[in-house]
Amino acid sequence: MLSNSSKYAIKGVLYLALNSGEDQKILVRDMYESIHVSETYLAKLLQELSRHGVISSTRGPKGGFYLNEEDRKRTLMDIVKVIDGEKRVKSCVMGLKDCDMDHPCVLHKLVGANKAKFIKVLERTTILDLIDGKQDIEEFFPI
Repeated sequence: MLSNSSKYAIKGVLYLALNSGEDQKILVRDMYESIHVSETYLAKLLQELSRHGVISSTRGPKGGFYLNEEDRKRTLMDIVKVIDGEKRVKSCVMGLKDCDMDHPCVLHKLVGANKAKFIKVLERTTILDLIDGKQDIEEFFPI
C-alpha cells in the first residue's frame, strides 16, 4: 500500500526524530546508510518533505535537516501525502480506476476493511507517537 519512496521517507523522518533538533541538524550524508537508500534519493525525499513543511531544514555551514516540536506532531499520512499523494494510498489494490465502494473489484471486499483501518492508523499516528517510548524503533536502523 505504501511505495518504497514513502517507506524511505518515513524511515528518514524517524531517524531525524531520534537524532536531530533545532540545535542539532543532520546532513543526508550522515544518515543515508542507516536508511539503506542512496544519498541522492534520500536528499530528494527530505527536500520534498521540507518544501511542504513536514520537516525543517536550514542551509549553510551549520545547516541540515531536523524536526522541531511542531514537525514531531505530524502524522504518517502527512509524509505519505507529500511523497505518494493521498490517491495512491486510497486507490484500488488492483490498480483499477473504477473500483470504489459502489463498484468494488474482486479484492476490494477482501481487503477493503483492513485498508480502511490502515489508512486510519496513518492518519492518527504521529512521529512523536512512534518515538515517544522508542520501543522497537531500533529495528528500523540495524547496526
